[in-house]
Amino acid sequence: MKKLIYIPALIVLAACNNKPKDKKAELADLKKQQAELNSKITKLQAEVGTTDSTAAVEVGVAEVKTGSFVNYVQLQGKIDAQDNVTAYPQAPGTIIAIKARVGQHVSRGQVLAQLDNNVLKQSIAQSEAQVSLNRTLYNRQKALWDQKIGTEVQYLQAQTTLQASEKALASLRQQASQYRIVSPISGTIDQMDLKLGQVAQPGQTGIRIVNADNLKVKADVPESYSASVNTGNMVKILIPDANDSLTTRVTFAAKAIDPTSRSFAVEIKLPTRRTLRPNMTAIIKIADYNKANAVVIPVKAIQRSEDGDFVYINENGTAKKVNIKAGVTYGGQTEILSGLKQGDQLITEGIADVEDGDKVKVSQPAN
Repeated sequence: MKKLIYIPALIVLAACNNKPKDKKAELADLKKQQAELNSKITKLQAEVGTTDSTAAVEVGVAEVKTGSFVNYVQLQGKIDAQDNVTAYPQAPGTIIAIKARVGQHVSRGQVLAQLDNNVLKQSIAQSEAQVSLNRTLYNRQKALWDQKIGTEVQYLQAQTTLQASEKALASLRQQASQYRIVSPISGTIDQMDLKLGQVAQPGQTGIRIVNADNLKVKADVPESYSASVNTGNMVKILIPDANDSLTTRVTFAAKAIDPTSRSFAVEIKLPTRRTLRPNMTAIIKIADYNKANAVVIPVKAIQRSEDGDFVYINENGTAKKVNIKAGVTYGGQTEILSGLKQGDQLITEGIADVEDGDKVKVSQPAN
């Protein structure tokens, strides 16, 4: 409590009259007045001091308790599909058939669009005829060879000719399969801007397929958290646009640091929910520090000085200054590593009016 100090002032009253007074008498009179003033000042000082010492400062207190303390790293990420791919043709050609539509569920390997491959079809038909002929010649030559008729060279030539024609046919069929767009995954067609007669090009004209049943959140974590954020950390996820939230765990944390952004990637797998869509914004809070039995107090109760951090506690109606060592702060709460114990009456309100040793009066309990 700030002390009020009254500085005495000597008031000298001089009587002025037309007749001169004896200086000894005048001095005696002034000393008498001085003694009376000093007596009054001493009395007032005693009264003021008594009143000041008994006044109590009204404060609010909170009992120090131990409990679980968790610190979170808050980041912004986005929802992405685990399977989100674009299917392209492997060869250029004119689209002659579209066999799917936007929003349709398709299966892996399903043909979505067919490109013109008539020239290859004709080549395949010729190759099939050649294979049929070569197979017949081979079968006849083999039958003769089994009967020891003919030479081994004739048999091997027929066999080689058949094998070569079969490989040529397989190659043509493989080329023909490149003139179509096939779904590489099972999912839903999310985008398809194709028209009949359009010339499709590899890597340019495609169909996007998304598996919305398998979603994840992706985010980049600053390099400074590389030691505390790992696979398995608890994480809270908030999706504002979907008005949805959940608590889960980090499913993947990259080991390599990106040299440009000085960050590393994390992924959190999401449960299947109809409200969630790829590219939605997600607010994620990763728990990077957790202590079960921690002493935690409001950060507003902590005072700072050149000698370090300190707080005031109520000890039998008297304010006591206690030096503390503060740890991590999150959400307006600070972990206290030393200086306080469970059960202490921490002063949280009226701190600005309190000094060490002041009388205090608890006006209301603070939460």
